[in-house]
Amino acid sequence: MNRAFLFDIGNVILRFDFRPAAERLAGLSGIATDEVLVRLSDFKHALESGAISDADFISQSIDRIGFRGTREVFAEIWRDIFTENTPMIALVKQLAKKHPLYLFSNTSGLHKDWFIKRFDVFVHFRSGVFSHEVRCMKPDPAFYELAVSRFGLEPATTFYIDDLPENISTGEQFGFVCHHYSPAQHAALEHRIERWLAI
Repeated sequence: MNRAFLFDIGNVILRFDFRPAAERLAGLSGIATDEVLVRLSDFKHALESGAISDADFISQSIDRIGFRGTREVFAEIWRDIFTENTPMIALVKQLAKKHPLYLFSNTSGLHKDWFIKRFDVFVHFRSGVFSHEVRCMKPDPAFYELAVSRFGLEPATTFYIDDLPENISTGEQFGFVCHHYSPAQHAALEHRIERWLAI
């Protein structure tokens, strides 16, 4: 039986936290951190869905928050929100020795280009579906259909890992073997994968 793995990125492979970035942006904008988050939160969805380009996002975000730095500084701050989820990195490297792994993420070009270069764990993945490129976001069923067709997946033999219940719900509708992941309960994932591979 050919088994594949479909991985979300944020809070699965990489942990992320926007607040430290918002604090840095606030320090160069003259507004409070929470206000930065409010002014950019809905705009972030437009970026990740491909509704706006990276360049336009940067320009308009600078205007929205009154950012006093350069475009390059804004982009650097916006990107630098990720840290490795160390146990997951080890699991990815182990699984990649025997199984095809694919990425499946709501993300932006600004973030994708940055973390692919910064974290070497991504060399273990054959390909991926990214929301900003396909202009569609999880949990939209069309996003899952793209993964199935693009990678030739058989849902019943594909293990899907995501941290958001609404994304897992659509995955279950497609027949994927789904695991709602929490970094605090990483061992539960490893035990489930071990049992699944032993079937």
